[in-house]
Amino acid sequence: MRNVLWKEMRLSASVLSYLFILFGLMFFVPGYPILCGAFFVTLGLFHGFQAAREANDIVFSVLLPIAKRDVVKGKFLFVCLIESCAFLLMSIAVALRMTALSQAAVYRSNAMMNANFFALAMAFVIFGLFNWIFLCGFFKTAYKLGRPFVTFIIVCFLTIFVAESAHHVPGLEKLNAFGTDEIAIQLSALAAGIVIFLLITFFSYRSACRRFEKIDL
Repeated sequence: MRNVLWKEMRLSASVLSYLFILFGLMFFVPGYPILCGAFFVTLGLFHGFQAAREANDIVFSVLLPIAKRDVVKGKFLFVCLIESCAFLLMSIAVALRMTALSQAAVYRSNAMMNANFFALAMAFVIFGLFNWIFLCGFFKTAYKLGRPFVTFIIVCFLTIFVAESAHHVPGLEKLNAFGTDEIAIQLSALAAGIVIFLLITFFSYRSACRRFEKIDL
């Protein structure tokens, strides 16, 4: 499996998939919907899949002495690796904004979502949605990219809208806490986001394997 992942990283991946990891640092940007950073990370992955398709990467992968399930696993592992790297940058931004920068005026006057554990949880949800809608959708044909990605875009920005609006709903103000305020609620939200991501990704992977097995390349 390590060799399959190495092949994804060295041969299949687009350089944009790596460069767009840096959009995780958008969690530093005040007055902007920071969850768009998670979307741009997935946009880099989409470009990688597009480049791989034009290079007949799936056909090449199937011709290797590995099971079709391993081809799917390699794609999922690579996508999760990129998402994890972006999440690390987001976590660094959140840690700084919750501690050293918690009293900065530019963030205190920010009308948008604060960079806290709830924001990280929603980033996990967006990554999980990408793995389900786009990645699993791609393996329905192992060729068509447009429809699943457009569907993901719609769902992604609806999710961002809901997340950005949540703290304006009476009773949910604590989701937008500054610094380490309401830390118990924040950590609970993060734990829920992680669980959602893991469950969505696991079931998406299983569904993608079943779909790919039925395709006659």
